Amino acid sequence: MVEVRTPVDVFVDAVKKGGGADLGVLTKEAGVELKSAEKWVKQLSDMLEVNYSINLMRQPNVKMKDDIVKKHAPAICLDIGGKQIDKYDIKVDGVPADVVVQDVKGDVMRTYCIGMPVLGEGTATLLTNVVRELAAKVSTSTEELSDPKKAGEIRRKFYEDAKKRILYEIPATKEQADILAGIALHRVYGLGDLEMLLGDDRIEEICINSGGSPLIIYHRRHGWLKSNIVIPDEDDIFDYASQIGRRVGKDITNLNPLMDARLISGDRVMASVFPISSQGNTITIRKFARDPWTIVDFMSPEYNTMSPEIAAFLWLCIQYELSIMVAGGTASGKTSTLNSLCAFIPPGQRIVSIEDTREIQLPSHLMLNWIQLTTRDPNADGLGGVSMLDLIVSSLRMRPDRVIVGEIRNRDEAEVLFEAMHTGHSVYSTMHADTCMHVKRRVTEPPIQIPESELEALQVILTQFRDRLHGIRRTFEIAEVLPGTTERKLELRYLFRWRVKTDTFEAIEKSSRVFNDLNLYTGMTLKEMTQDLKEKQDVLKWLLANRINRMNDIGRVMNMYYTQKDELLRVVEGGGKIEGQT
Repeated sequence: MVEVRTPVDVFVDAVKKGGGADLGVLTKEAGVELKSAEKWVKQLSDMLEVNYSINLMRQPNVKMKDDIVKKHAPAICLDIGGKQIDKYDIKVDGVPADVVVQDVKGDVMRTYCIGMPVLGEGTATLLTNVVRELAAKVSTSTEELSDPKKAGEIRRKFYEDAKKRILYEIPATKEQADILAGIALHRVYGLGDLEMLLGDDRIEEICINSGGSPLIIYHRRHGWLKSNIVIPDEDDIFDYASQIGRRVGKDITNLNPLMDARLISGDRVMASVFPISSQGNTITIRKFARDPWTIVDFMSPEYNTMSPEIAAFLWLCIQYELSIMVAGGTASGKTSTLNSLCAFIPPGQRIVSIEDTREIQLPSHLMLNWIQLTTRDPNADGLGGVSMLDLIVSSLRMRPDRVIVGEIRNRDEAEVLFEAMHTGHSVYSTMHADTCMHVKRRVTEPPIQIPESELEALQVILTQFRDRLHGIRRTFEIAEVLPGTTERKLELRYLFRWRVKTDTFEAIEKSSRVFNDLNLYTGMTLKEMTQDLKEKQDVLKWLLANRINRMNDIGRVMNMYYTQKDELLRVVEGGGKIEGQT
């Protein structure tokens, strides 16, 4: 845990120890200059009481005020007597913290302890003054804060200005100024101490359930944990929600007690206020992945979400423009799976993504010809809304090679989506459904209820499963859609399925539809397709063996596969490394 103490804290300690002493005596005891001490006494008027003598030759008497109460102290990571499960460090905007996950016998939930910098009382007070002064000068519009590029530039400029002001007002070192400027940034343009949780890439969800209760988080590795951070008052929670709402042009009040919004970073926020939420005000933040899951993460023994054989088959489907639906329950990994598969798209193709909340991330080599569309809610007068359907219809006029749709929820969206497939577009989307058969039923039965002939345009259905008890996610099953005939209805052929007892992935049947379509449109024989799948498996296993699991690094390998395939396969076969690989 980092402690930030500057000479002003030494001076404050001397005042405490003296219990009311001559300023000149205090400066000698603290080892500071009288001029600096006089300046600090004025700046610390909220905590120091100064009594001036009638004798002008005497220095004033300085003591601590009796009613000083230390408010909103930073969370301290304590040893709570549990078994240490995990430990790591994070740094957010220059602010360091250490994290310890502990398992305490008898507790229903493991504890996430985060130890943030502890500021000396004098330094903390001076920082509050600096923040107050800088915040008064801030003048930014909602439009500027909602634009990620403009918001990023505003934050960078504020950080530099804050650092300069801190070095002028506080006798801090450069390293201390970096930390203090980061804290100032979090207070003015962020959510205070919550920014540290938002900056922990291992956290997927942050839940504030009521005032006085520990924050609950969902950790990538350890599942649900209670934290050592507590927001004491319901008013503080309401202030956080209001602050989030103002930045995106939304209000949360007793007349409008529910708010669905998103932070500049893309994190989705759902807030509710009492009495709609009877225990108190709530905020739930679903984090947008800064370091997204990749296909290599899914194949790794640590997560075992899918096998290299499944990944190779899906890569084959993506490469040759077959449409895929990814289904599953809430938090089963639908969007993460879709996101990881999109890295297989060949370079140079035009991609249009359509989402309610920006979650899709592509490797840098695909960004040049990628259009990202996001829905927008109407304003208070019911004007200005842009729906998913509006964007899907508009996207088909942009000449896309690939269309990625965040989630299909109703009949109109499904009709346009499947029409896009019929007109030759390669479409990838997600849907809430537990099994491949459930997808078929949801699409062909009320309320969506589109004809089975429309569903035939979809080639592959993949479903994700989340086991909450054990905190695991798995690719549950993959099926291909077999078109119906006059004699029979549309059918599903199951290709892969996860076996729960052995935690392994099993091949069920050989593909019929996918291989026939590839043969029809590419001329590839079954032998050539089998060889192609083997090559893809070899590349995927090589990525896994070399721990190449960053989105852009995988994208670079995919780009090489499509442009310098023979060279890449030689490297893979020899177990070597490509240029630039560490």
